[in-house]
Amino acid sequence: MQSNLIELFQYSFLLFSLTSHKLAYIILINYQAEKRGYSYLFINMLKKHNELFLSILFIGDLFTVSFSWLFAYYLRFYEIKLIPVTKGLPPIRGYLYLLVFLLLITGWIFKSFKLYVPRRHSLDIDEFFCIVKATVSLMVIIGFITFFYRDYSYSRVVMAYFCIVNIASMTVARGTIRKILKFFRKRGYNLRWVLIAGAGETAVEIIQKIKEHPELGFRIQGYLDDNITSLPQSLHAEYLGRIGDLKFILSKNKIDQIFIAFPLSAGEQFNRCMEQLKDEIVDIKIIPDIYQFLTLNAGVEDFLGLPIINISEGPLYGWNQVIKRFMDIVFSLAAIIIFHLVIPLMPLIYLLTKLTSNGPVFYKQERMGLDGKRFNVYKIRTMKVDAEKETGAVWANPDDPRRTKFGSFLRETSLDEFPQLFNVLKGEMSLVGPRPERPVFVDKFKKTIPKYMLRHKIKAGCTGWAQVNGWRGNTSLEKRIEYDLYYLENWSLLFDLKILWLTLWKGLINKNAY
Repeated sequence: MQSNLIELFQYSFLLFSLTSHKLAYIILINYQAEKRGYSYLFINMLKKHNELFLSILFIGDLFTVSFSWLFAYYLRFYEIKLIPVTKGLPPIRGYLYLLVFLLLITGWIFKSFKLYVPRRHSLDIDEFFCIVKATVSLMVIIGFITFFYRDYSYSRVVMAYFCIVNIASMTVARGTIRKILKFFRKRGYNLRWVLIAGAGETAVEIIQKIKEHPELGFRIQGYLDDNITSLPQSLHAEYLGRIGDLKFILSKNKIDQIFIAFPLSAGEQFNRCMEQLKDEIVDIKIIPDIYQFLTLNAGVEDFLGLPIINISEGPLYGWNQVIKRFMDIVFSLAAIIIFHLVIPLMPLIYLLTKLTSNGPVFYKQERMGLDGKRFNVYKIRTMKVDAEKETGAVWANPDDPRRTKFGSFLRETSLDEFPQLFNVLKGEMSLVGPRPERPVFVDKFKKTIPKYMLRHKIKAGCTGWAQVNGWRGNTSLEKRIEYDLYYLENWSLLFDLKILWLTLWKGLINKNAY
């Protein structure tokens, strides 16, 4: 044990020495530059030598991965022995060999998950998920190799510890670096000077966001537009000229990036602007004027080398879709078993429904679900047979004479919706989502309520964010759509669990359920 610990500390010291040597070299260069009068070098090196910053980041990642791997070994065999060590401590040498391989593939894996791209514009949470995916990928590769390599038995617990420690360490380390950068940028260092071409609504939106977030390091140098009379009063003070003056303005001002934000109607100005920029080295960012068209999960993706702008896309794909479906199956199946076999509540309700009114126990009705597809939703019958024969398709009201006596109780407690769990098992519905509506009402609502059809970008649900907030039954459709769209834009597994909890807590019995 003692020899293993000595070897562990020796390797850690060697690793620290190597990385410290590299960092010391960089600091020495900066110190010499300061002596020569270039004190701005270190603060502005990210701007002119971004690859130097990425090199430091890469070295830091190697150190973090090494620390996490060695610390995981220490936790498993010296500190937290969740599983007793029965065959004696394994030599650390085998883990050091594996660490060398781990360091060789770290750069490739981390680069594949975009951990070495500029993140001035992005959110910290985006980097966190990249760290998680990169760390898990490292362990999948290591696990695959150790499965076939039988000359040495590697602990799976060490790998599990490594995942946890590395994700935490990298998140803290990179988060600290980002905060330091934001600190300096907010105080006027490491800036990007921006020129705005265009002064419409899109340009005003960009300006507002830049001024709201000084920590991103953007500063506005001025604005360009041919029609000065259309400029908002707030932009007149920093107006630099017309589109034809662009080359002159670039030569006389410190400009790092130009944001082109012309409205769709200004195609000629856009063409003239791009013609003047073809020989310039300034970074060009084009902000498309499509805000009025953006709906759900807008973004840009690559299609065979061509940039494609998504203005409307469903929120669930990949693992999110798999996880939500898994939760639907487990929870709905558990509820069906419990309330049919363990607590035979539903068989009793079926019996009472049959005894208190003429007609079948179950009732099916056509609804519209994911991507506008129609399906039959299952319910316990709460109204008289042929209730809509005379009235046609209408919503229920508080004193609806079509309801049966027992049916009124079922509707008020939402127990008539229980058979929809079978729709969930079939994959036609989800536990949580916008409530499905009848096609005859959908055709009516989509003509009068903006963005109504976006609720069909996700599976219909047995309960939803609108329902637990009281927007159910014959209430405001506009508010219901507002809550449905909020759910689509902010979906997460925890959000689903919260809605399910609120449904059990206060959503089953509601004054608007009749």
